[in-house]
Amino acid sequence: MSDLLSIQETVQQVAEAISAALGVETEIVDDQITVVAGTGKYRQRIGGKEEGGDPSAGFLYGRVLRTGQSFVVEDPASDPTYDPRSLTGETEEQAEICCPIVVDGRVVGVMGLSAMTAAQREILLGKPREMLEFLHRMAELLASKVREHRAMTELSITSGQLSTILESIDEGVLAIDESGFISHCNRSAEVLIGLPRRELVGKHLSSLWPDSPMLTVLATGRGYREREEIYQRPRPSHFLVTALPVQVQGRVKGVVATFRAFSDVRRLVRNMTDATSGCTFADIKGSSPALLRVKEQAMQVAASDVTVLICGESGTGKEMFARAIHAASPRAAGPFVVINCGAIPETLLESELFGYEGGAFTGARREGKPGKFELASGGTVFLDEIGDMPLHLQVKLLRVLQDHVVERVGGTRPLPVDVRVIAASNRDLEQMMRDREFREDLYFRLSVIPLHIPPLRERREDIPLLAEYFLDNQRRVVNKEVSGFSREVLEAFLAYDWPGNVRELQNTVEYAVHLTRGPTISMEDLPPRLRHHGAPSGGGTLREQVRRFEASLIRACLARYGSGSNAVDRAARELGISRASLYRKLRATGHGAGRAADRTTGRGGSPGLPGPSAGTGAHSATGAGPA
Repeated sequence: MSDLLSIQETVQQVAEAISAALGVETEIVDDQITVVAGTGKYRQRIGGKEEGGDPSAGFLYGRVLRTGQSFVVEDPASDPTYDPRSLTGETEEQAEICCPIVVDGRVVGVMGLSAMTAAQREILLGKPREMLEFLHRMAELLASKVREHRAMTELSITSGQLSTILESIDEGVLAIDESGFISHCNRSAEVLIGLPRRELVGKHLSSLWPDSPMLTVLATGRGYREREEIYQRPRPSHFLVTALPVQVQGRVKGVVATFRAFSDVRRLVRNMTDATSGCTFADIKGSSPALLRVKEQAMQVAASDVTVLICGESGTGKEMFARAIHAASPRAAGPFVVINCGAIPETLLESELFGYEGGAFTGARREGKPGKFELASGGTVFLDEIGDMPLHLQVKLLRVLQDHVVERVGGTRPLPVDVRVIAASNRDLEQMMRDREFREDLYFRLSVIPLHIPPLRERREDIPLLAEYFLDNQRRVVNKEVSGFSREVLEAFLAYDWPGNVRELQNTVEYAVHLTRGPTISMEDLPPRLRHHGAPSGGGTLREQVRRFEASLIRACLARYGSGSNAVDRAARELGISRASLYRKLRATGHGAGRAADRTTGRGGSPGLPGPSAGTGAHSATGAGPA
């Protein structure tokens, strides 16, 4: 038996935790390319062979086993060395990242993350370096479990040495005699159960945990591994339990049970989010007044546990704001779990959110499965596209927000959860309330703090900054020397309304970097929709164009408030800048606007508004990432 097959239950547990956290599929094979664990379609292959069972055939897993190297495959269908199925056009995977599992210098298996859909591909290849780092950490976790299993099976010890070892391990250990009484426990068991040893040893297990499956092991002689068990006494506890019979000459003489807090599974999620959700407010790029206002509001609410509803058009950066709020909150060390309510089929959404009990429906795992709210306990749940949640699930979500409990599908007992909820939508939820498509009580519970992310067309001054940021990122990815954008391209960027917002701008820059043949991106390198849209007239350098655009904003604002003594104050508040900053920008126009502003304070001067070349230079960038 291979090393990984000897700890198969643990390997499967790790695979399922990874898939639940990342939203992609996981497959783990041993050194003979036997599938040891898997999720999705790979679960059906457990026990079978990949790549024809021949590690020397030259396909992906065989190369990992032979070289000990990690691989990122961006297009498996067009790679004849990916898998035997790619030779016949039967490949379902759209991308894969895999790495070796190494124990004491020897490769004992391969761990792979696969994308079956375009959405999963975007998750997998969005941050390949971080994904690989996370995968290596999970591989090392399995390697440590292999070493632990080897040590326990090979070590010959005395009873005194055994006692020392039991006291030193982190898992709780209970020894139960053939009558069901607890004969031994270690220090970890005391801590996990919440009772001192003197109140545990000598007590019948049924008086502590009535109906515990451990007692059935005494009767049947059949043990179990990594089963999820929930107990209410002496305090609510959620454990993963392994219970094995102790047999002497064919008779069951007792049970040894090891257990650990279910938070160990959550820790796997937490490890994942450390690698993939590192977004702070400094990473939200832009310095326009509209963006700075909403950033300031978000930073203020981050310190509390209040529920936040983030609204804005598609592509404005709602998830980045949610991640930044989480990173700035007291829950930053906990998991950040994303649930796209519009991307998960309605028939599966309930079990994904709230979990299910074993046997709750056809195809359900026998031991049940925790939902995303349980996995996120101690952290934050981000409910994206909340407007797509069915009405009957809105009722269950309302209970989570009000009572901080969930009830699994097929379950009858409430489970406490400690999560912060941040929701987001690009739909008009207030109109949906009026149309009875969204519950009014849930809306007001979610929108304790509403945040509106402005579309890119309302903060055009950020466009040059974002374009340069995306250009810098992309030329490093493709290792291509591209110095910048032509004047016509920047004019087109400023003139375009960007219905897809920041995401569309990012995709446009990536498109242009791949297509350009020169050192500067020109109009010919842009997608057709931008080439045909045209650019504003006026010409000039980027600085001059930004000045004109800024001046037009100021002119429009002052025009709305007239020439009264409070006009400048009201305009400054709307633009999100100080009165002194507005004076400075007005004086910089050279068309008498500064003197007009002075006149509002009684210092005299002639009236005027900023002319075509008004304004200051382009805003400087803040942070290191897009909104």
